[in-house]
Amino acid sequence: MFPQEFIICFHKHVRIEKLVIQSYFVRTLRIEKSTSKEPVDFEQWIERDLVHTEGQLQNEEIMAHDGHATYLRFIITSAFDHFASVYSISAEGIAISNLS
Repeated sequence: MFPQEFIICFHKHVRIEKLVIQSYFVRTLRIEKSTSKEPVDFEQWIERDLVHTEGQLQNEEIMAHDGHATYLRFIITSAFDHFASVYSISAEGIAISNLS
C-alpha cells in the first residue's frame, strides 16, 4: 500500500520557511521539491520519521532550509497501520516570482 504520494503546486516560485503538517498514522514522510514550470525534476529535500500518536493527529512542524520551490511532492513511505492520512498542510514563506 506504500508509498503513497501527492503533489502541491504553488503557481509561483516561493521560498518556504516553515511547513506544518497534520496527519494520522504516518510513520515516514519524504518531501521532494521542484523549481520547474511543470511537476518534474524533483529533488529530495526533507525526510522525517514521525511519532505515533494513538487517537490524536500528528502535528509536525518543519523549519525549512533552502526551500525554493514551485512544486512539493509528499511521499508517505511507511505508516503505523494499513491506512494513513494527511489532514492539512500549511506552508509559510514568501512568493519570489510568477511562473513565466
